[in-house]
Amino acid sequence: MSHSRASRDVLGRGLRVLGQAIRTEPRLFTIGAVGSSVFGLLIIANSYLVGGVIGDVVVPAFADHRASTGSLVLVAAIFLGLSVLRVASIFGRRLGAGFMQFRLQARYRRAVTRRYLSLPPAWHQKHATGTLLSNANSDVEAAFVPIAPFPFAVGTIVMVFAAVIALFLTDWVLALVGVALFPSLFGLNVIYSRYMSPRQIRAQQMRAKVSAVAHESFDGALVVKTMGREEDESQRFAVFVAELRDALISVGRLRGLFDPVMDSLPSVGTLAVLLLGAWRLENGAISVSELVTVSFLFTVLAFPVRAIGWVVAELPRSVAGWERVQAVLSATGDLRYGTRELVATNPAKLQFHHIDFRYDDGPLVLHDVSFEVPAGKTVALVGPTGSGKSTIASLAIRLIDPADGTITIDDVPAPDLTEAGLARAAALVPQIPFVFDDTVRGNVNLERDGLDDADAWSALRLAQADGFVEKLPDGLDTAVGERGTSLSGGQRQRITLARALAGHPRLLILDDATSAVDPRVEAAILGSLRSGDAGASILVVAYRRATIALADEVVYLVQGKVVATGTHADLLATNEGYADLVTAYEKAEQERVEA
Repeated sequence: MSHSRASRDVLGRGLRVLGQAIRTEPRLFTIGAVGSSVFGLLIIANSYLVGGVIGDVVVPAFADHRASTGSLVLVAAIFLGLSVLRVASIFGRRLGAGFMQFRLQARYRRAVTRRYLSLPPAWHQKHATGTLLSNANSDVEAAFVPIAPFPFAVGTIVMVFAAVIALFLTDWVLALVGVALFPSLFGLNVIYSRYMSPRQIRAQQMRAKVSAVAHESFDGALVVKTMGREEDESQRFAVFVAELRDALISVGRLRGLFDPVMDSLPSVGTLAVLLLGAWRLENGAISVSELVTVSFLFTVLAFPVRAIGWVVAELPRSVAGWERVQAVLSATGDLRYGTRELVATNPAKLQFHHIDFRYDDGPLVLHDVSFEVPAGKTVALVGPTGSGKSTIASLAIRLIDPADGTITIDDVPAPDLTEAGLARAAALVPQIPFVFDDTVRGNVNLERDGLDDADAWSALRLAQADGFVEKLPDGLDTAVGERGTSLSGGQRQRITLARALAGHPRLLILDDATSAVDPRVEAAILGSLRSGDAGASILVVAYRRATIALADEVVYLVQGKVVATGTHADLLATNEGYADLVTAYEKAEQERVEA
């Protein structure tokens, strides 16, 4: 959508956002709008009261050189009563508006987060983490910024209509000033929104970009430091910060022009009323009370009418934030789950039947892949870099779906299983371990129902992690820091493996999950897993010769195709490409150890 088109209909789109907010929180909006409407009507009543006091109490008191005590007491009581009502109406307005805004922001932050969690990894790979953080934070906040003054603006509209009627009932000539003033205010707001829209959209886009660049730099702090790129990263960040600064200055410059004009129009109306009113008073068309009432009304209208300007001023930003939020909520690519459950408790059987796979519209990366992981057995995936091993691991756990073919677990097609049923049956330990900023216990058990410390220790023993966890200062209660910064790479991998094992999966998929672990420890881990203690079938992406040799069967991949299957010994003897690859792996590992 072009900026010109966006600027033309931003008011309509903004009103639709407000309408959605009302439908979502009708009760809170009603409280705020009623409170604001009562406040506006009380302003009109106060104007008439002031006019009445000046015309019927103050002026006669000056003429007679005395004032009635009873009249003064009555006036004071009425003013006090109106003040109490105004306090109550302001409380209702702010209560409704505040609760409405914060509840909407909380609701949509949860909705965006739930949507993130439901979208597949392929979608996340196309969007920078910083941008996603901006969607859930600043975009949601921007979408509902107008909610705070919105009930006040609604009450102001009620007040304006009531004021116009009151003006015509008082004097039609003075009422014409109001009839001319109020449309001018609304027209000015419409013009403002058209010019502000592209500026707010640009500013919101730059907020997300700055967030994305900052997150990337912080996430890659180790690379930045070790490569001496601090100055370059600072300059790269400064470019986007400067663009955000310029965008915000552009917004502020236009707002700086708009606000004084909005402030001056009611003052111009008051001046016009005084000039016309003096003429009408001299001709006997109106009384002093009526002139004071109308003048005072125009004077106090300035602040409430600003509420309309506040709402309109924030609509472009609101629309920009809302559309960015909706882009997440309406994103496609969900994996559809079925209704079937796997009730068995023994190790599961995994089968790939003629699987083809491509990323988006790219070429096939897997071609007619078929193999089986028999129940209780260990199968190793071996192949050169880019042969599709990690893709197969993602397909096995159903992070992605194949372009063609069928994947079954215990002869049940994976898409027919419920999401929870699949999560209980299978677990993936990825190449790059992720450790939460929590305790060891929190990372292993993840607050899953039915898991206690005994399950945590059992999983840690299988992952050969119990030894170092026992030596930590607080054992299971030790906080490991963000991304497990207090742990070594191998320790993080073993914590991640223990997390998968704690759920007692029937199928365990290891995607090079022990690459940072000492070969001796890795052999102990795989030995304990193969012994049956884990109660799972195992599909392992393997590089080390010792690891591959422990598998019951090896599936050898080249360029996305299965070129050979069999035992490690058989493939060494019969497949030259496999033998060369495994020998190269072994040589590289030996050089790494010696280094």
